[in-house]
Amino acid sequence: MSAGSPPLEAVVFDWGGTLTPFHSIEMEDMWRLAARHLAAHLPDDESAITARLMDVERAFWDRTAADACAGSLGDLLAEATRALGVDVAEAVLEEAGVRYLDAWTPHITHDPDAAPTLRALRERGLRIGLLSNTHWPRTFHEHFLERDGLAGLIDARLYTSEMTHMKPHPEAFRAALAALGVLEPARAVFVGDRPFDDIHGARRSGLRAVLRPHPDVPAYDVRPDAEIARLPELVPLVDRWGTVAGARGRTAR
Repeated sequence: MSAGSPPLEAVVFDWGGTLTPFHSIEMEDMWRLAARHLAAHLPDDESAITARLMDVERAFWDRTAADACAGSLGDLLAEATRALGVDVAEAVLEEAGVRYLDAWTPHITHDPDAAPTLRALRERGLRIGLLSNTHWPRTFHEHFLERDGLAGLIDARLYTSEMTHMKPHPEAFRAALAALGVLEPARAVFVGDRPFDDIHGARRSGLRAVLRPHPDVPAYDVRPDAEIARLPELVPLVDRWGTVAGARGRTAR
């Protein structure tokens, strides 16, 4: 941090790979169930259909990442329907309707350090936000956050499936700051695992940025304000930077 930087009012977290262990398989679970449902209507077997659906998802992510325009699960399912020539949305929704979400996406867990870290930050008066690049609807994320006792520890939870732009676009970060009532971006820090989406995006938008690196995430030439290996390392970092007394009293929502 440069000399004279203002004290912090808020910490905004990425979700996948930051508050959760790094994973890229939760959508594969969904596609596999949909493929099982669709196998009777297509010449390919379940494995081949799953692979085709994952290819559609990768192409969808590549396109949205290129222009930072957000997309929803409905958009993705519509594209998969066009690509395969069968109603993928119906298959996914029917499978979701007959299975609990925990069984539908069994690999979603939160870092055991997440709740204690969020509590420690809140005790210091900081407002807590979540900003996730996601196709999932809010209800999916909220289910897992509530299940693991995190929802009540996060003041503002933003999902790009409901937004016009996704990280690294400045509009996504501006929306998070507005939701937390932070008027000066330098008074907030973003914590994420992706150098391009999270760190580059946050710094370009005027926030400080803390990287929680993972070797499977693509590299990008950007320097974070700090790096952490584990979430509890945020607490002494925030203590060194300083916080605004009474910041929680100005939380927007």
